[in-house]
Amino acid sequence: MSSITLTAGVRQNLLSLQQTADLLTTTQNRLATGKKVNSAFDNPSSYFASQSLSNRASDLSTLLDQIGQAQQTLNAANQGLTSLTSLLQSALSTAKQAQSAAEPALGLDTGTLSGATTVGTAAAGNLVVAVTGGSSYTLAIAATDTAASIISNFNAISGLGSTGAITATTDSTGHLQLAANPTSSFTVSADATTAAVGLTADATTAFTATSTANTSRTTLQSNFNSLLTQIDQLAGDASYNGVNLLGGNNLKVVFNETSTSSLTISGVNFNSTGLGLSPLTGTGSTGFQADAKISSTIDAINAALTSVRTQAVTFGTNSSTIQTRQDFTKNLINTLQTGSDQLVLADQNQESANLLTLQTRQQLSISALSISNQAQQAVLKLFP
Repeated sequence: MSSITLTAGVRQNLLSLQQTADLLTTTQNRLATGKKVNSAFDNPSSYFASQSLSNRASDLSTLLDQIGQAQQTLNAANQGLTSLTSLLQSALSTAKQAQSAAEPALGLDTGTLSGATTVGTAAAGNLVVAVTGGSSYTLAIAATDTAASIISNFNAISGLGSTGAITATTDSTGHLQLAANPTSSFTVSADATTAAVGLTADATTAFTATSTANTSRTTLQSNFNSLLTQIDQLAGDASYNGVNLLGGNNLKVVFNETSTSSLTISGVNFNSTGLGLSPLTGTGSTGFQADAKISSTIDAINAALTSVRTQAVTFGTNSSTIQTRQDFTKNLINTLQTGSDQLVLADQNQESANLLTLQTRQQLSISALSISNQAQQAVLKLFP
């Protein structure tokens, strides 16, 4: 096409038309994409700055999902604490019901001494203990005496008791035990029998409690143990997405894309053992038949309730912190995206006005080019 010579006017009009066409293409692309910067060729500085802001917003959006999941994990733990509180209150009510029932009177019945030889007392009477080479002691036992009162009275006898020749205690099944000190021996007799049995220095004699256990207390003890089972199961079920804050798991929540800002939430073991509670066994001093055991159980339940309530406050503080950071991250993402958009997005109103102007200019350029061509064609009229 270089062999074709255009007049200056035609060439100028053509150049103007080409420029207008380029501007039209650019404007139409901006209107189609909504962006004034679509690649680094359009504006390298704005393009890469926008990409940096968008990338950070994307990273924070991923973290926002993780923060939301952490919040749900805390919600599961808080729901667990609420339910644990209800179970502990039920356990406390059960223990107090047992406390209101009458404690059974524990007398002495037939017991086993040194093999098959037996000795016993009636529910009331005198227990006679003769220390070998020493004095004889008589312990009066009333029908209303409990194992605890018998032990207390026995140990209170001067020269006998816990600081003398023999110590009175109970074994793990609630039996009364009389244990000789290493350098002593003794014989035991009672009103209800003439048997007298000599024991060596290391012997122990056990008497079984005579009274029938209070059935209400027995039932309430079973109910209490069932509640402990429910506490164990509930604590084990308070997990979310594999994390159980009531089962000893810790949770780390990361708040920024460089992992330099985070919160570690420490888990707790809030099964019955972790709360300081254990199942009750037996019908003697280790169970609800004894007032002392009920009192210590009530104290343990109250301590467990305090622990649960304190932990609820801690988890509540953690939840508030996470919610604050979640809101902050949402707003920061919005700020980053807005800043990114301001660098690359086109003003649709302005681009629409530009398009209309360019279309008009294009038509005028075409008309001007046509007029220029008509001026050249006038020469042809000189040749008939």
